[in-house]
Formats: sequence, structure tokens, C-alpha cells
Amino acid sequence: MVISMNELKAALRRCFEASGYYVGNYEDAANMILWLEKHGLSGLGELEQALAYIKSDHDKPLSHIVYEDSHAAIINSQGRSSLNCIASSVDLAHAKALESGIATVTVHNCHNRMFVLKALTDCGRRGISAAAYWQNGSEDITEHTAAIKAGARYPSYSEATIDASSRKPDDKQTLTIICSSRVDITTSLQQSHLHQGTSYVSADEVAENKEYIVDHGIKISDRLWTEINLIGAGVLVESSDQSRQGAGA
Repeated sequence: MVISMNELKAALRRCFEASGYYVGNYEDAANMILWLEKHGLSGLGELEQALAYIKSDHDKPLSHIVYEDSHAAIINSQGRSSLNCIASSVDLAHAKALESGIATVTVHNCHNRMFVLKALTDCGRRGISAAAYWQNGSEDITEHTAAIKAGARYPSYSEATIDASSRKPDDKQTLTIICSSRVDITTSLQQSHLHQGTSYVSADEVAENKEYIVDHGIKISDRLWTEINLIGAGVLVESSDQSRQGAGA
């Protein structure tokens, strides 16, 4: 089926609100998925992988800072989806870069890291260059990197498959974010014997993908659309209970 971006965003907001995301967090989560999808980067495919985590995120401890100085920070996200924790991590890197010129934030135990692209884009549009790097998988390992120049509207994105033996022990579920107010950061995965099937999507291609989606709408499977709306239906029940309790207050 084909739906509009507004229909998808409204359904996603209800879905994440019903899943226990805080106000602001469920807006961020909906926007992250919508951004990937409307720019041709499979936001709905990433959502399908994330659903198993968003349902249990509210039972996990909140993310916390393990280490911090003026140029860097290390964050433990406690196995949460990036949908409800990565925007704040990029904001932290952005704030440090404004003060120090360049900053690195490393996030551990974070799932669905592809969603960081929306937060990076916001960073670039606020005048700070930003980049991110991460690896996915346990057997078939893929490397990912994305970057946006200061003042740019769209990021570039690169992906490659690598040999599992080249993974570092601490790379699993880790995301590295770099921001700079002094230099433009660009990234791409190098062609080498370690990389197979390297692909690169330029900022111009990302922009072109958006034009196509705006004209043709968003395709979503009936199964996923039903699941999103079933989860979101919990908002209506919860709101009714709260309304009754607060009546006459």
C-alpha cells in the first residue's frame, strides 16, 4: 500500500508514545524513520528491525555518561534503540564542538544506529560538520559511515561488507560521532581487500531521492502498517484512563 508522509508520521508518533517514549523522544523517533524513508535509505526496513527493541526499551535503564571531558564523551545506552537515545548523543557532540572546535562521542550498546543520519543532518544544518561510523552484524559484518558539511542540507553515506576477523572486540553495537565547528568532515569507506561491495550515496543523490518520494508517496507493507497501528492504539486507551482520573480536577 502507498501512504502519505503525514499519515506515516502520525502513526509513528502514536506507536512510540504508546511504547513509553517521552514527549520529544517520540517526535524524534518518528522523524528519524521518516527521514530515512523519504530519502531512499530504507527507514521502514530499519523500523522492522527496531520493533523488537522499542517494545522493551522502557524496561531498560536510561543511557548514562561513562566518561566525559571538554573534547569527548563515552555513553552507555544500555541496549536501547537509537530511536530514543541517539539524538541527545549527537546534541552533546554538537555542544562540545561549539566550545572546543572538535569533539568525539562514542556510544556503546546502541541498536539501530542507521537512524543517526537524521541527527547528523540537523547538526550540519545548524552550522556544525558531523560524521558517524559504526559496524553491524555478527557473521556478515557491514561497515557504515555518514557525514555532512557545515551548512549543508544533506549528508553522504557509505557502506561496505568486511571480513568478520577485522572486527574489533569492542565495536559491537558501538557508534562513533565526530563534530567540528572548524573543519568540514567528509567520510567514505576505502576500496581495499577488507571491503567487498562498497557503495556510496552522495549528498546530491540523497536530495534526489527525497524528490521522488514526495511525488510518489511511501510504500509500506500491509503487515507493518497494521503492526504500527496496533501498537499505537495503546495511546487511545491510556489517554482515556488519564482523562477519567483527571476529570473535574
